[in-house]
Amino acid sequence: MAILIDNDTRLVVQGVTGREGRFHTERMIESETQVVAGVTPGRGGEDFDGVPVFNTVEEAVEETGANTSVIFVPAAFCADAIFEALDSGIRTICCITEGVPVHDMMRVVDYMQIKEADLIGPNCPGMLSPRKANVSIMPANIFTPGNVGVVSRSGTLTYQIVNELTQRSIGQSTAVGIGGDPIIGSNFTEILKKFEADPETECAVMIGEIGGNAEQLAAEYVQSEMQTPVVAYIAGFTAPEGKTMGHAGAIVSGGESTAQAKSEALQKAGIRTATNPSEVADLVAEALDPSS
Repeated sequence: MAILIDNDTRLVVQGVTGREGRFHTERMIESETQVVAGVTPGRGGEDFDGVPVFNTVEEAVEETGANTSVIFVPAAFCADAIFEALDSGIRTICCITEGVPVHDMMRVVDYMQIKEADLIGPNCPGMLSPRKANVSIMPANIFTPGNVGVVSRSGTLTYQIVNELTQRSIGQSTAVGIGGDPIIGSNFTEILKKFEADPETECAVMIGEIGGNAEQLAAEYVQSEMQTPVVAYIAGFTAPEGKTMGHAGAIVSGGESTAQAKSEALQKAGIRTATNPSEVADLVAEALDPSS
């Protein structure tokens, strides 16, 4: 199985005719994702690489049965794009765009909860279930089907760790890049709950970083609720206090937001915690087969 996206995913690309939308739509199609529609206001009736383009998401859903959306529209219009998808009945949405205003995301998150929908992002690499569905900007060629779920705040670390898992013949069920902004649609705990409920995910990898306390909250959930083993890595041990490091949400303000504090909390919760990215695959192999 997989979480969020699978063989039944019917994808609509909002912003399909833009530069980023075109580029990544081609790659999602190449990885055998069912991209059934694109949306660009004013471009309805056109065709992109065999994918029909509509003026609105509502039209796309009515005509194609789309059930998942990926968003490549400019940051200023992302909130409206998400609202439009939700009002059209879509309940799984991935927003790739970076720079979405925090105030916009506050409104979006409230509405997502009302609609009981799943939002990944913004400012994220997306989500990918190998050989089932690719709703992302991630390099599909490094993934292989398997039983390890991956959830991460860092795109590049996701690629590195997934590649090392694949080289060890350890496949993945679903990889989810939740994004590194201060306000995001789905946090670590929410994704870990989905992995825990997935009978074919036998181990989960959590890739965190400095800033906030999402990793500590996830550690509490893992300790109290999860039977699935979890392996973690926290980036940012050398980050200077008070500096933004890569992501808008990765700001060390002291205390529990440091990499050291996060790693200690994870270890206290009984989570196998790597000291560097390359160690993750070893710990996953150990978690899957403790006797090895």
